[in-house]
Amino acid sequence: MFRLDQPIIITIDGPAGTGKSSVSRALAQRLGLDFLDTGAMYRAAAAIALDRGLSLSEHGLILDAVTDAEIGFDWSLDPPALLVFGDVMGDRIRKPEVTGVVSAIAGIRELRELMVVRQREIARKHPRLVTEGRDQGSVVFPDARVKFYLDASPEVRAERRARQLAELGQVVDVGALRREIMARDQSDMQRVDGPLVRPAGALLIDTSHHTREQVIEELEAQVRRLAAALS
Repeated sequence: MFRLDQPIIITIDGPAGTGKSSVSRALAQRLGLDFLDTGAMYRAAAAIALDRGLSLSEHGLILDAVTDAEIGFDWSLDPPALLVFGDVMGDRIRKPEVTGVVSAIAGIRELRELMVVRQREIARKHPRLVTEGRDQGSVVFPDARVKFYLDASPEVRAERRARQLAELGQVVDVGALRREIMARDQSDMQRVDGPLVRPAGALLIDTSHHTREQVIEELEAQVRRLAAALS
């Protein structure tokens, strides 16, 4: 049994462009839980490697740089602000050059092991947590009481990303974005450590034809239904 006023881990996994971060944050707000964006942690690692001029093959140096950076969050802000060397990282982690290498960075075994440790440490300090990523329900928190897997077609995800970039004033090629998304999906699913999979017991939510608000409402309804059934 579980209650929402007791320690509870809710995992939300899925590929890029399914709206995991925004709906996870909103779900956490509605349920009065903390929110962890693990994808931001890997993006920070990618940004650190780029800023240090490190090759993607220099796994040891990348691990050392990320360890020294002490990636964390300022939990006094909503959403929690990503910190690197104690400073807020900001929009740096969303830049195209970071997006282009984050999957390769996330495939480094030793780095993933470090991140798993850090994420579990966060959960011990914030035991009422909604956490999103690509391996949260499968690797980091396999015993989580509630697991979701969000998905959407590559076409829909590309269109969403194109709208986001257009709002930032960037000219985009939707076809190119779709190909990039499909390539990243393949990379994430085929990596040896922490591959993108639908975790055992995770409820599948296809967001292709739903608004953000509809997805949030569905997730909240499912959580409250499970809480009522198991209480």
